[in-house]
Amino acid sequence: MPLDGEVRARRFTAEADEPGWEVDPEDEWGVAVLATVGRQLRLRRESAGMRAAAFAEAVGYGEDLVYKVESGKRIPRPEYLDRADAVLGASGLLAAMKDDIAKVRYPKQVRDLAQMEARAVEFHLYDPLNIHGLLQTSDYARGLLLMRRPAYTPDEVERFVAARVGRKAVFDRDPAPELGFILEEWTLRRPLGGSDRLRGQLEHLLAVGRMRNVELQVMPMDRQEHAGLAGGIEVLKFSDGSAVGRSPVMAGGRPVTDLRQLRILELRYGIIRAQALTPRESNTFIEHLLGET
Repeated sequence: MPLDGEVRARRFTAEADEPGWEVDPEDEWGVAVLATVGRQLRLRRESAGMRAAAFAEAVGYGEDLVYKVESGKRIPRPEYLDRADAVLGASGLLAAMKDDIAKVRYPKQVRDLAQMEARAVEFHLYDPLNIHGLLQTSDYARGLLLMRRPAYTPDEVERFVAARVGRKAVFDRDPAPELGFILEEWTLRRPLGGSDRLRGQLEHLLAVGRMRNVELQVMPMDRQEHAGLAGGIEVLKFSDGSAVGRSPVMAGGRPVTDLRQLRILELRYGIIRAQALTPRESNTFIEHLLGET
């Protein structure tokens, strides 16, 4: 049913001003993708002999939003590209750009990390504050993101959840990489977002821990020695022998490839790993926690 003028105007205004659909101006790749998509949309509209106002009416969006999308200042929604494709008779060429647009919506640092993870053959990962993002179920990730203050918008929450779920493709690679995770006991006990979310997360950890290329180790809270108090650790190793590491207490949290810095990260990770429960003990520990929830 067509929207009446007043309701339509309110919707157009809300969509034009809605946060979370702008690209970071420092994200050069994202800016370039939006510019290309916007240019294609404008050229096809003009080739069809449609003015922006008529096109806006045909696709059901505001004229202001059309100009913003075509100038590369606004990330188009997937349904916008679908409607534009149908209206302009693009035979799926405009709709096919949805995959690139979806990647633009991921924060640049998440895209960069995903690219490195896609090449890595060995992972050493320790997060002292949360269950690592690669291990989170989408429901648990959503619960964590809803804890954030100032609060994310619902759209931002779903955007970040999608980004985390997208990174899980690393588990489906062939040949499979070797993945090692160290988890803090307290992160497995706190029911952030609700006990049902935690139960689903613990069940997922048990399933992942049964994979032959994955080792999960739990650091119990009763340990009197702990080498991980300086912060999280990520070390990714590649097939050519190179590696990249990251920690919030080193180089401002930026990825490092310097051998001296990598040695420090690997030393810290190795000690934490030795202080934690073995994978078999950790599996039993997680089963016990699941029984308590």
